[in-house]
Amino acid sequence: MPKHIDLQIILSWLIHDGILTKETAKAQYPLAQAILKNAPMSMHPLTALAQCKLTAITSPGTHLNLDWLTEWMAKRMKLPFYRIDPLKVDFTKVADVMSATYAARFNILPVEISPTNVTIATCDPANIEWHDEIAKVTRRELKLVLANPLEISQYISQFFALAKSIKSASKSKGQDIALRNNFEQLVELGNSNKQLDSNDQHIVNIVDWLWQYAFEQRASDIHLEPKRDMATIRFRIDGILHQVYQVPVTVMIAMVARIKLLGRIDVIEKRRPQDGRIKTRTNTGQEIELRLSTLPTAFGEKMVMRIFDPDVVVKTLPELGFPPDDALNWKHLTEKPHGIILVTGPTGSGKTTTLYTTLKALATSEVNVCSVEDPIEMVEPSFNQMQVQHGIDLSFADGVRALMRQDPDIIMVGEIRDLATAEMAIQAALTGHLVFSTLHTNDAPSAVMRLLELGVPYYLLEATLVGILAQRLVRTLCPACKSPDGELPDLIWANLTEQWDIPKPKAIYRPVGCPECRQTGYRGRTGLYELITISQAFNKLIRPESDLTALREQSIKDGTKPLRIAGAYKIIEGLTSCDEVLKVTSSLN
Repeated sequence: MPKHIDLQIILSWLIHDGILTKETAKAQYPLAQAILKNAPMSMHPLTALAQCKLTAITSPGTHLNLDWLTEWMAKRMKLPFYRIDPLKVDFTKVADVMSATYAARFNILPVEISPTNVTIATCDPANIEWHDEIAKVTRRELKLVLANPLEISQYISQFFALAKSIKSASKSKGQDIALRNNFEQLVELGNSNKQLDSNDQHIVNIVDWLWQYAFEQRASDIHLEPKRDMATIRFRIDGILHQVYQVPVTVMIAMVARIKLLGRIDVIEKRRPQDGRIKTRTNTGQEIELRLSTLPTAFGEKMVMRIFDPDVVVKTLPELGFPPDDALNWKHLTEKPHGIILVTGPTGSGKTTTLYTTLKALATSEVNVCSVEDPIEMVEPSFNQMQVQHGIDLSFADGVRALMRQDPDIIMVGEIRDLATAEMAIQAALTGHLVFSTLHTNDAPSAVMRLLELGVPYYLLEATLVGILAQRLVRTLCPACKSPDGELPDLIWANLTEQWDIPKPKAIYRPVGCPECRQTGYRGRTGLYELITISQAFNKLIRPESDLTALREQSIKDGTKPLRIAGAYKIIEGLTSCDEVLKVTSSLN
């Protein structure tokens, strides 16, 4: 085994393994050497070789990119290939194993630390002169893994800088008992109870880093949750919450204070929930909006940041997951001059995204689009938005009443929660306006029953209701790793499709897991839609004694596909899995 793996050794191994010919290796050697020589800093030979854009002769479609080369070398060296996931590395412990200078010197990075073991990622497994020293310092067994050299270099600088910021921020004495507002008060004698400064540069670095990683990981929400001893940070990615970090409580308090300051929220007030928003910009220049919400809990103030990507509202209906026929029917519905269109589904099912996308398309210079929301989800310049203010008795119903005097063409009511709001929405529709709103119901026909339960007269619904859209979001299979899984059992397909005569697919796809999807098997989400265009036959069933089953049966006769059937078609298209559809639509049984 050589003491150091250089470009010549790597090329000789590639020739030996039949991946490159001698002629190709000889021709590419000068180019790779020139790349190494002209690199602004020390470059790994694998990185230089990846920039030559070679193709394996054993598999002409296989490009020798950096990940492929690293994984190949790992197999050759009989070491595990390790993809560094920043959400799974406890960066606060990284600096306990070695210094940033030491890590950069040998291009190594501690990625997993347990009471008995330390896993070290390297890109040069032949150079292990550091091994005995680290084993002696940590008094733990060392496990060696091979990782992408660019990832190691990137995370050495980021993890150690972040660990330094957290440790420096944590050095502030005391817990600031009054600040924490903890129900389990603990007085520690000798502590100064000094408040950590939210404008401290270390706290600024931590908050900036947290946002950047949340954006890179496609998180839709960031949760900052204080606990008794340590505070937890969680990201929601594709609808699933992942615990990603733990930080000292004092650091969390300062982080929340900084974010509240940026969001123009009262920093001193911690006894009641508060809302705010921040607009920030990613490294690529993209503007991202964050909606902030705080909540007093037993161990301090919890904060949730919802991340809104402005690109969402410029998506087309097919990009949201609408089938072509539903997209066309929805377009026809939204072109009506007046009436009520309802979008239903549980929290987090994409109702707001559908409405914003629709309103964005409708809000031309000839049309006055107004909305009343609680809260305003995304600030959209193309229409006029008003927020409900409960403190000054500005409710949804009051907001609609005010909008009626603003010469609107289209009104969006954030949610119909009570009879007063429903009556004002109906009044707006009766006076020649197109009204959009949302309801929390399991499916589209249930929206009629919900409005009747609120006390809306059936004849007003009959006169104004023009369409109902129910929706859910399902995770889509990762295109990089999804795999055919054979034929689906007849019983499961029959349970999914019920009485619908839909041919069973010969093969379905299953989630596998790869670096692209963070080993989950899913990447992104798409919508399932159940669209009812109100027909005369359906209208006749809207009565005080309306029967939900009869409404469902009539909607199907009119061409509506239930949510589960919409899911079945997504399975046939290979976009999602059977388990995902059954899980998301389980409440419809």
